[in-house]
Amino acid sequence: MRLGVAIPAALAALIGGAFAWYSTIAEIAPYAVGLVLLVAVIVLVWWPRHVIWLLIALWVFAGVQREWSSRLPAGLSGEDLTVEATVLTTQPVGEASRLLLQVDECQSPAQRPSCAELSKVRVTAYSDDVFEPGEQWQMTLRLRPPRGFSNPDTFNFEQWLWREGIHGTGYLRQDPAPIRLSESGLSLRQLAVDRLAQQSLNERTQRWLAALTLGDSEQLTQDDWTLLNATGTTHLVVISGLHVGLVASFVLLLAKLAARFVTPTSWRMRTWPWWLAGVACIGYAALAGMAPPAMRAMVMTLIGLWVLSGRHAPSPWQGWWLALALVLIADPLALWRPGMWLSFVAVAWLIIIWQGRQRPQGIKGWCWALVRTQLLLAPLMAAAVLVAFGRVAPAAPLINLLAVPWVSSVMVPTALLGWFLSPLPFVGQALWWLFEIALNIFHFLLTLSVQQWPLWEPDQPLTYPLALALLLVSLCWGLPAVLPGLRLASTALVVTLPWWSLSPSIPHGVVRVSVADVGQGQLIELRSKNYRLLYDTGPRFRGGFMPLQTLWAPGQHFDQVIVSHADNDHAGGVRALLDDHQVDRWMAPLGEQLPVTANVCQRGQAWRRDGINYRILWPPAGINTLSANDRSCVLEVSIGEQRLLITGDVSTEIERRFLLEIEPPLSVLVAGHHGSGTSSGIQFVRHTAPEHVIFSAGRDNAFRHPVDSVVRRFRQESSCLWNTAHDGGLRFWLKAADPVQINSTRQLPGRRNRC
Repeated sequence: MRLGVAIPAALAALIGGAFAWYSTIAEIAPYAVGLVLLVAVIVLVWWPRHVIWLLIALWVFAGVQREWSSRLPAGLSGEDLTVEATVLTTQPVGEASRLLLQVDECQSPAQRPSCAELSKVRVTAYSDDVFEPGEQWQMTLRLRPPRGFSNPDTFNFEQWLWREGIHGTGYLRQDPAPIRLSESGLSLRQLAVDRLAQQSLNERTQRWLAALTLGDSEQLTQDDWTLLNATGTTHLVVISGLHVGLVASFVLLLAKLAARFVTPTSWRMRTWPWWLAGVACIGYAALAGMAPPAMRAMVMTLIGLWVLSGRHAPSPWQGWWLALALVLIADPLALWRPGMWLSFVAVAWLIIIWQGRQRPQGIKGWCWALVRTQLLLAPLMAAAVLVAFGRVAPAAPLINLLAVPWVSSVMVPTALLGWFLSPLPFVGQALWWLFEIALNIFHFLLTLSVQQWPLWEPDQPLTYPLALALLLVSLCWGLPAVLPGLRLASTALVVTLPWWSLSPSIPHGVVRVSVADVGQGQLIELRSKNYRLLYDTGPRFRGGFMPLQTLWAPGQHFDQVIVSHADNDHAGGVRALLDDHQVDRWMAPLGEQLPVTANVCQRGQAWRRDGINYRILWPPAGINTLSANDRSCVLEVSIGEQRLLITGDVSTEIERRFLLEIEPPLSVLVAGHHGSGTSSGIQFVRHTAPEHVIFSAGRDNAFRHPVDSVVRRFRQESSCLWNTAHDGGLRFWLKAADPVQINSTRQLPGRRNRC
């Protein structure tokens, strides 16, 4: 059987991208180039007819490797770089602006690595300057290689930065002040955005019009995205096949009407209407920024136009493979974008469930086709979203059953017609007024559905079993000749599985300790069979972001939260706990200003839960004149001979005051003040002699925590040292009879040998 062109091209692109990824992860990149050259020689000698597939694989391989090589060199982390850059996008974040920059020229300091390969960076600007897309600026940036917090079962921000082609992150330096080199050039997209801003429409209508018709999804607020995620309707507000297809269809219709008047006897034979529709398809995708969803939609629409024009009739699968190949050739990083696979999986499933079926007839037939399509597509897409993002919108099938025709038949047509007819006085404005009414109805229904069926993020152990069950439902109901009993059994499995508890039960007398990677701050979770304690809540950054928001799904329950003191790096996440979670009891030192009513944390308090002993060693009872750091709550957790000590930010002088109450050696010590030289005094270190020491610090932090002198003190006691900045989130179990073994999220070479 002949494979044609599409399938080999797509497979070659997949192989090239996968090998580039593997060679980098396996740290064999230097040898990979030699292996690729060897394969190239073999193909040229033995299979010269297949050289085109080799070139496709090499193109994708080189594209992926180029992204790795363009990352900011580690030697430039924290250094001031002078760049000339073009502003790609701007986004307000609290009191600042987040800029995506295309680096045109970069100068690194003397005796430092070159930054010539740097291409795209993401920075925060705490500046009064107004940045507009398309402007070119000379500015000084302080960058670091793209990375993010690394905690178990959480979003991988570092991988997201990589697959978005972002080579460095950081902030804009105010000294020297940035200089605008040129104004933004002529941009149809920006002109359209500016025109929207001049319309007498409310703010929500303007940003949804920009997202739905121009692909400017950054206009949407966090509340908008939260609502869309919770209802499973995010796919409706990106430039997709729906939008591009409608534009191409509308232009094709107008062109054919024109052809009937120009050549009334042979208008059916004219090809220029099809070419005009193709040009409109490409132009609209370019207007939307040629983002991956728009590019995928453009490729698939062009293939559809080619097939419908009668020039060639490849099978649906040939069109699917061809679209996949073209997308990967144009954007090799799309191979790691969940959105690409979600769209291609959806199209593949639509081909399967409709292949061999007759075209619907009449309104009743099309309505039933829509219902059938949504019901069969919903469980498969729910499974894909669950694997990709770890969440499920319970009401998504029902919501999409109404939302898809409403958006596709009412909102998008009125929005696009408003643009097409905007030159006519009042006509475009009237259409956008109708769009505003439709949007208000759509928004109201989404809000109402979220109140009844909120977004559900199942426990991590349940994710893959539930996804497999949803996939089984799709296959049983979508494929022909499946026994009715299997269909009913698969449906029952999906309905009952969420009620099962697949999380491993923590036995009595054991506590699981998780030290989260939250940057320059501290957040520690202690969890036993029937008790959940949180020590500190992590920082809150100037833009309003709180790392605690990324650790758990909303609706968590904590029996107790101890805030060591009110400094931002320890108490910054209190607001997130108040907004999204339930806390039974708060504890904090006397005199600390917090947005909650807390019980006083003081020396001598002790309690026992699930066989584990908890004891407060500091601060003393009553009013004191200690600094905020020195009145930190000091917590000791013990079970049998295993002891954990968390000292907050107390100084060496305070450490000596409760030193004799600690029975050495400690199993685990969370070092005071993130490893600052003001804590972990010599006497304290020698007395406690901890087996493991954890520094909760941010990578490349301005304070250089942990300081060298403190690190040397612990090494002299043969302590095993861990740092969340490098090891990521840390997790271990305290058991009476077992030694402590700490597991890190980031696996560093040689760690097992050192500890």
